[in-house]
Amino acid sequence: MNKIGIIVAREFNERVRKKSFIISTLLMPILMLGMMAAPTLMMLFAKGEQKQIIVLDDSHCIAEQLTGDEELEFLIGNESLEQARADSEIFGVLWIGEDIVDNPSNVKLYTNSSSSMSLESNISSQMERIIEQERLKRYNIENLEQIIEDVKANVTLATYRNDLQEEGKEEEATSSGVAYILGLVLGMMLYMFLLIYGSMVMTSVIEEKGSRVLDVLVSSVKPFELMMGKILGVASVAVTQVAIWGVLVCGLSAAVLPSLMPEDMMQTVQAVEAGTMTSVEAGIDADMLSAVSLATDPARLVMMFVWLLLFLVGGFLFYSAMFAAVGSAVDSMQDASQLQTPITVPIILALILAMSVFNDPGSSLAFWGSVVPFTSPVVMMARIPFGIPTWEIVLSLVILYISVAGMAWVAGKIYRVGVFMHGKKPTLKELISWIRQ
Repeated sequence: MNKIGIIVAREFNERVRKKSFIISTLLMPILMLGMMAAPTLMMLFAKGEQKQIIVLDDSHCIAEQLTGDEELEFLIGNESLEQARADSEIFGVLWIGEDIVDNPSNVKLYTNSSSSMSLESNISSQMERIIEQERLKRYNIENLEQIIEDVKANVTLATYRNDLQEEGKEEEATSSGVAYILGLVLGMMLYMFLLIYGSMVMTSVIEEKGSRVLDVLVSSVKPFELMMGKILGVASVAVTQVAIWGVLVCGLSAAVLPSLMPEDMMQTVQAVEAGTMTSVEAGIDADMLSAVSLATDPARLVMMFVWLLLFLVGGFLFYSAMFAAVGSAVDSMQDASQLQTPITVPIILALILAMSVFNDPGSSLAFWGSVVPFTSPVVMMARIPFGIPTWEIVLSLVILYISVAGMAWVAGKIYRVGVFMHGKKPTLKELISWIRQ
């Protein structure tokens, strides 16, 4: 164990002291926090200068009903189209045809600079509403517009989990939209960590084997100990990075995000969490309410990072053992690219299964995908935000860590022979014979 500890410390120190590790570790939480706060900041700072538009309305029924705002100011013009377009001090000219009510496409916008989707959408939506009102007037039905407004219905569906209530948890409205986004982010993080850090183990083994360093090391340490030292060393780097992210994200969410949120929004969220008000009574979208509640609840974020660390360690140990075995069996990255294909395919398959999980997190495909160790780290992290039973998470972890022990034994068999092999890429048959020796 002392020898393994020395190797772990060496692998850990070599990577943690790199500037790339420090920069990525510090920038990622800021980036994640920025993504959470981006909608609020965009609403506060994305306001541009008010643009003036001259309206030339040949139908004489649209221009007077157009309403300006902070983005647009409509000016009714009487000059000709050519004269209006010659005015370079305004933003643009909106020409409306005489038959606009019957032909809604008979409208043109001439601008003196680049336009935007929000501006064009603003004009189009206003004109659509006015044209619809003009068409309704032809039916000559008294209060027809009010009747239509009274008939419209806006259903706000609040979803509650009976099974969570049976487990003793507080009843609260759930949001599949927030669970989808969070599951996608967590699943992608596992996918990237398994590929990036697993390839890091393989690259390290190939480089040391090519420089004949391994030939010297195995004279004082067993090949299996050397392999486990490298795997655990790189795993400690990944765990350190995620742990730092967890501390920073949870700390920033508790200290910074509440101050960025409007005060009335925070009071409403607290009232809903306390059970004194429902999301329907609050008049807030369930997705928005769930997102704010999660972002400002350090306890839930900490639990997410705990599950992330457990599946990250298990998944990394499982796959990095295979990556180390491949690295020991070849002399160059070109040879490794072919042998690592059977390793990367299950990781890609896990990401594909995670995408299907979002349609039905409780399906048989999702369950077995989160139990089989080749796909369980990514698929299970995609399912956890949907509130699956705890026993499924525990079962997945138990099977994963049992499989880690088996995979480490198989990889160790290949590693102890592969580190001494040079000049020839082994075939699959030869790898199997190394395992049997």
